[in-house]
Amino acid sequence: MDLLLDEVESPLGAMLLAAGGGAVHALEFADRAPRLRASLEARYGAVTLRSAADPHGFSGRLRAYWRGDLGALSGLPVEPGGTPFQRRVWAEVQRIPPSATRSYGEVAALLGQPSASRAVGLANGRNPVCLIIPCHRVVGARGDLTGYAGGIERKRWLLAHEAAVPAHEQARGERPMAGRL
Repeated sequence: MDLLLDEVESPLGAMLLAAGGGAVHALEFADRAPRLRASLEARYGAVTLRSAADPHGFSGRLRAYWRGDLGALSGLPVEPGGTPFQRRVWAEVQRIPPSATRSYGEVAALLGQPSASRAVGLANGRNPVCLIIPCHRVVGARGDLTGYAGGIERKRWLLAHEAAVPAHEQARGERPMAGRL
């Protein structure tokens, strides 16, 4: 499989975007590049990544998100692979709008499987297209910022960027990571 790869700067560090066939196949923070490659190789076997500037206009939309256009990533086509259950979870997570969060249990209930919150968490943790499939918007039952492959500090920053930081997180007096565009 041949995919186009672009590196996009963000306030949270460089990101790698892999695209092909008019869809985003992976989006990951550059410091997690081995995860990106492993995800692609697990799905496609041998993968060739060719450097490209703004493949399909996706990088430009990602930059717009960082500049504050929170709807810029909405509707971007993704090809995340995954099991049928994972794809259902990721589709439901994509329905969470900016400035909102859902708990793992709420996502499970929306899927018609209210006892599957742990399975939702596992699927969320395997999301290969962060931000576009906004797994950072999924929180613990009491709004706790649990689990994020990019790190809890990034999750906190992203939710603050989208003005979706749960009240008890704001009450801690912790500031999101510095550097807002």
